[in-house]
Amino acid sequence: MDIVDSHCHINFPGLSEDIDGILSRMAEHGVVKALCVSVNLEKFPEVLALAEAHAHIYASVGVHPDSENGEEPTAQRLVELARHNKVVAIGETGLDYFRAEGDTSWQRDRFRTHINAAKEINKPLIIHTREAGDDTLAILRETGQGDVTGVMHCFTETLAFARASIELGFYISFSGIVTFKNAQEIRDVAKAIPIDSILIETDSPYLAPAPNRGKTNEPSYVRYVLEEVARVKDLPIDVVAQKTTENFHRLFLDT
Repeated sequence: MDIVDSHCHINFPGLSEDIDGILSRMAEHGVVKALCVSVNLEKFPEVLALAEAHAHIYASVGVHPDSENGEEPTAQRLVELARHNKVVAIGETGLDYFRAEGDTSWQRDRFRTHINAAKEINKPLIIHTREAGDDTLAILRETGQGDVTGVMHCFTETLAFARASIELGFYISFSGIVTFKNAQEIRDVAKAIPIDSILIETDSPYLAPAPNRGKTNEPSYVRYVLEEVARVKDLPIDVVAQKTTENFHRLFLDT
């Protein structure tokens, strides 16, 4: 049974010091691929180096909406970096109003920049959205509708948002949050949407799933996300593993 972690940050402190151990534990748990996601351009070389060194690790390039300092990406710069054959996506990008204060127009401008880069190079978007669902969908419809696909990662929005995202050609990715006791609404979304639209992830080193809450998360723990999605959908674990792996390939590797 092959499993894929569609979103992790194994270049982050707490994981980068133990890459050999992380890869070994991935193999022990049947996690055959992982996508290491960029959050800024300064650390992108670390992400790319991991992808270049390991055949089953892939990279993205982008600047997270929480990253106010550092190099501001242009579409041209993102496209240039995304031409590498191990870079399979643009992002993580999107909108996050949770911590934002004052004018947030710069977030929306940056999001449009990533959408335009994805359109130009024909690679999918990895979208982070927090307390910004309406604007996220509005900008996707305005700037990218019909021309971009991608994933709503670490999903914490409503069923209506999930269905609107799927209509726009996006996948929904569930993290360890789906295992949390207070996350029944997220489980309800997982139950309601089609398996052909679902990915699974860790977002490690964050959000370790039960029964490992409080620990440093890592890609091998994606198995617990898989098991919970299978439980709420009342499907065999191997079926959900196969479908989510196929979805990962369809989105990131078959373009």
